Amino acid sequence: MFQALALSTFMVAACIVIHYEMLRYMSVLIPALKVAVRLKVLLVVLGCFIAHTIEVWLYAFAYLLLDHFGLGSLKGHIEEHFADFLYFSATSYSTLGIGDVYPTGVFRLISGIESINGLFLIAWSTSFTYFVMNRLWPLHSDD
Repeated sequence: MFQALALSTFMVAACIVIHYEMLRYMSVLIPALKVAVRLKVLLVVLGCFIAHTIEVWLYAFAYLLLDHFGLGSLKGHIEEHFADFLYFSATSYSTLGIGDVYPTGVFRLISGIESINGLFLIAWSTSFTYFVMNRLWPLHSDD
């Protein structure tokens, strides 16, 4: 239980830092770009997607590491590949939770915290995108 809480705390902190740095980088980069407004908005969405992808992969590697040390595992429809951890991480992060693959051991707590973390970070991306579009939309033309 202690390992799960410690790792979850680290993972949440790491994902928040990754997300903050990506949003901060975009908030500096996007206004400086001399491209069409349409492209700026698309780059913001792409940047958010990249941040989420990195975070999902980070959790997948954590699950792989925990599985390697026998601290938890995945059960259900799995093929014993890294893709299983990636799939499980994506469904947990997005709160999709299909249920064909399910956690055991410390994975259960970590996947629950990943869902809360993912939900929060997705909301953060949504508010950031809205903020950027709110500033850029009046500048939009048929460029």
